[in-house]
Amino acid sequence: MKKAKHTCPSNSKAFGLALQALVFMSDSPNRYPSTNIADHLCSEATLIRRILAKLAQENILEVREGRDGGYRMKATPESVTLADIYQALQTDVSLCEGMLESTGEHAFGLQMHDMFSDISAEINNSVLNILQKYTIADMANKMNPVTE
Repeated sequence: MKKAKHTCPSNSKAFGLALQALVFMSDSPNRYPSTNIADHLCSEATLIRRILAKLAQENILEVREGRDGGYRMKATPESVTLADIYQALQTDVSLCEGMLESTGEHAFGLQMHDMFSDISAEINNSVLNILQKYTIADMANKMNPVTE
């Protein structure tokens, strides 16, 4: 039996880096090589490529390989919510999944599993409801110009 996918926080670093990369790319239709994005975020290009690949799989980013290649937003920054990014980066392993897996097949464990399921559903809804309120454009608009 396949376990349900939960959306509780699982990889907040990837989520944070993804948001920063998208805000960085949001001001221009140009393609950005992963090394440029990584340099701007003071991160590793390999890590950034893994994160951006997931966003490309979910049609949030457009990717072109080659010398003139790079990443750019496929949709407008106004149409991409933080919930879209959060859901694109989710894995099957999360805080909620760990809670559910900690229960046993005994009577007490089954009762706890039911309670954890209810709590997980409430957490999922709360997180997604909050993230749905914000877009990449909202974040970009609140940024102060960075001088280097």
